[in-house]
Amino acid sequence: QVQLVESGGGSVQAGGSLRLSCAASGTSFGSNAVAWFRRAPGNQREGVASFYCVGCTYENPTYSNRVEGRFTISRDNAKNTWYLQLSSLKPEDTAMYYCAASSQSRLYSWLALSDTSYDYWGQGTQVTVSS
Repeated sequence: QVQLVESGGGSVQAGGSLRLSCAASGTSFGSNAVAWFRRAPGNQREGVASFYCVGCTYENPTYSNRVEGRFTISRDNAKNTWYLQLSSLKPEDTAMYYCAASSQSRLYSWLALSDTSYDYWGQGTQVTVSS
């Protein structure tokens, strides 16, 4: 059974930092598109960051405009794990954060931050930012 497990969430003051981890098991996602999403109460699920294959030549990191310059996505294929470094956190970043993975090694660039592009999901980890 494929499982994705997030960790690293917590409560921080505005301006603080957290690093979220997504540990996958059941299959290797080393060559697959992976991503992070978030959902705040009353809001739609929002794509935050992803790695995806561009022409199957290289992986492209892409970010939501709401977080670009503050968050960084990375991966460690040997550990079948990917990360989201959250820096300069703002109260509006408060949300449940979910990691996701595609069953494919590539996806359309215009769908990189669409939840329809991903097949496997973690249970979520809460990030709360106070002012």
